[in-house]
Amino acid sequence: MPSFPRLLGDVGGTNVRFALETAPQRIGPVTALKVADFASLEAAMRHYLDRLPPGTARPRHAAVGLANPVTGDRVKLTNHAWAFSISEMQRALGLDLLVALNDFTALALGLPHLGPQDVAPLRAGTPVPHAPLALVGPGTGLGVSGLVPARAGPAVALAGEGGHIELMPDTDDEWIAWRAAHQAFGRVSAERLLSGMGLSLTHAALHAETGTPPARRLDPAEVTDGALVRGDPLCRRALAVFCGLLGSVAADVALVLGARGGVYLGGGIVPRFVPALRASAFNARFVAKGRMGAYLESVPVYVITAGFPALPGLAQALADALAHGARANPA
Repeated sequence: MPSFPRLLGDVGGTNVRFALETAPQRIGPVTALKVADFASLEAAMRHYLDRLPPGTARPRHAAVGLANPVTGDRVKLTNHAWAFSISEMQRALGLDLLVALNDFTALALGLPHLGPQDVAPLRAGTPVPHAPLALVGPGTGLGVSGLVPARAGPAVALAGEGGHIELMPDTDDEWIAWRAAHQAFGRVSAERLLSGMGLSLTHAALHAETGTPPARRLDPAEVTDGALVRGDPLCRRALAVFCGLLGSVAADVALVLGARGGVYLGGGIVPRFVPALRASAFNARFVAKGRMGAYLESVPVYVITAGFPALPGLAQALADALAHGARANPA
């Protein structure tokens, strides 16, 4: 039975993207679907597969990256209602192998496949060869991972939930946003403010602080457009909160992982305003770590600008699973 094509699926909180891998790391056109348009991931996968061009072989192997932890056979998306059994979906779709992993674990696996054209330098530095890489990405939520070298064999991509670490504000505006999140949710994780919903919450909190709450909460794109296109003062302050907190959190992750190979910023938000991020407090906050400032001084930071950077990592995860003779998801 042919090993290709293989189905790759990148499942976020808002969109799911599918593509076929037709040869090792040769990935075809990407189809993006709205998560809200389908009752389940299986329904979205069937929709994509049923619309492949005539004559296309049906994939027998698939890998999906999911914006939530994958700790067993049962999966429930953190920021959406989709829930499923990996093994049951594998059988229902007639697959020989279905690999499911955290989407940022997949993105971390894809970091070695990024070329100079796929990233925008944000902070100059000198990467240490064979040192760990850190990955932080605000989007619908906040993804965090890393790629850690192994003594023998390929580097290991971390499967964690670093987006839910505690958040420490610094500026007055950051404390305004933090207090609003605390009032709404109790515990304030980094994801509460470093995400699309966080941009909206921060803007609303700053607006409310003026004594005139907004008639409606702006969506994230309206906040960034207001800051960068219209020059709206409150939108600019909200974006400044986001950039400053991102610098602090990215540095924290780099310290935890010893990521002297570099820090990569992914997700769907940051690539939209790289010049503004360069001009923000991000870089100053990145090294504002007291005694560890000198340690971080030489760490470079890049923004991932490639269109679908998780797909090469999914292809790598699937190739690794097949190389080890997997016949079912190890969970």
